[in-house]
Amino acid sequence: MTTQLDGTAATHAGTDSGARSPLQPPAGGYATIPTATRGTNAVDWEQRIDFDRLRSERLARLKAELARSELGAVLAFDFSNIRYMTSTHIGTWAMDKLIRFSLLTRNTDPIMWDFGSAAKHHGLFNPWLDTTTAEADADPHAPHHGAVRPRAESGSRAGISTLRGAFSPDAEIADRVASKIKRELEKFGVADQPLGVDVIELPVLFALQKQGIRVVDGQQLFMEARRIKTADEIGLLTQAASMVDAAYEDLYEFLRPGVRENEAVGLVSKKLYDLGSEYVEGVNAISGERCSPHPHVFSDRLIRPGDPAFFDILHSFNGYRTCYYRTFAVGSASSAQRDAYKRAREYMDRAIALVRPGATTADIVKVWPTAQEFGFPDEEAAFALQYGHGVGLSIWEKPIFSRLVSLEHPEELKEGMVFALETYWPAADGWGAARIEEEVIVTADGCQVITKFPAEDLLVAGKRYFTVGGSLPTLRDSQSHLNTAAGRGEPGA
Repeated sequence: MTTQLDGTAATHAGTDSGARSPLQPPAGGYATIPTATRGTNAVDWEQRIDFDRLRSERLARLKAELARSELGAVLAFDFSNIRYMTSTHIGTWAMDKLIRFSLLTRNTDPIMWDFGSAAKHHGLFNPWLDTTTAEADADPHAPHHGAVRPRAESGSRAGISTLRGAFSPDAEIADRVASKIKRELEKFGVADQPLGVDVIELPVLFALQKQGIRVVDGQQLFMEARRIKTADEIGLLTQAASMVDAAYEDLYEFLRPGVRENEAVGLVSKKLYDLGSEYVEGVNAISGERCSPHPHVFSDRLIRPGDPAFFDILHSFNGYRTCYYRTFAVGSASSAQRDAYKRAREYMDRAIALVRPGATTADIVKVWPTAQEFGFPDEEAAFALQYGHGVGLSIWEKPIFSRLVSLEHPEELKEGMVFALETYWPAADGWGAARIEEEVIVTADGCQVITKFPAEDLLVAGKRYFTVGGSLPTLRDSQSHLNTAAGRGEPGA
């Protein structure tokens, strides 16, 4: 066993995490509920996130899924799956490189092959890679304490894949990767069983097959392990959301005519990094005529008086992500924009009201409009506008909520799931739109929303304007003449 920051004993990664509900206070209690937030640092005077337990429980879930499967081992190249399996991290620059890989067999703890000097760093600072609870993996001559034993070979090793094809094929890097994997599969008696892989480059796939390894889809095993969140995962997800709460507060104060979408992206990114964000994956800043149809990318557009503007803030705190939309009107809102917001909010509220254990993703999407109702020919064309997805070490985990798949293939909601629900509605003026997103945790009897920046009604950002008759109404058309009877050409005006 190892010692926690609060001085209590922690179990090793290979031990069973037990049947405790993820929403019950952990043994020893760092909070009355996992969604309580403390601070972003570890301290000696208060128990917060228990990282030893986080590592242990994640690996225990992955081992349980592997034991239930037909696979002999799983091989990960995906950054998030590697982190879930090994609790290693070398920086977000490596997320799209497919250069690192890790292996878990039925008879071992994880083995990590990492980029250059990162492997040496893990040996110094990731001691859990050098111990095991597996008999076949242990050093038979070394002393041990309880179930935890030193490993016969380190779990942290140097290794590199093909650099997305940058290495010459003549260097036979893919063959070296396959040989490393084949050695471990044979050593631990699972070479005759299928190897599950999450994502893979074709040269590596072909090299594994050349070694006689039967490669199958391993993505579902990882996704099932990650579907239900532990108490510590929920705490990290809530902390990540609280940082976006703060970013929206700054953004609301910043928005005004004349600022550009990219400036809003910079403001939000700085706030999050100042608060301790590990990675700002994206800030989807959309304003004015760009709102409908939704382009899913920010630009250098200047925001104008009366514009709608919606934002999606995606970042990572200790690996755990957010996906968190909010919509504002800048200076004022038109009746069409207000009505679009009310419609998007109504769809959101109806969905959240149905979230509880035993409900299904089909139950949720049934209260959302069809694609044709808001101007799209089919559900694939409207995908991700009325949508829901699990949130964890990556966004778009299980479960998925969409009319594209959920009615025919419903997924049951269970306590401990964390997911985001997002709704969209285009304004009747043909160019504006509203976008709302809430992250929720499924509790024993319902759910809890962890995205807390106000969203029950449309907020108007920017300075207030004053006329000779008093303050300018915040509900008005951005074309001034449409706010007077004469300008509208009404009879008798």
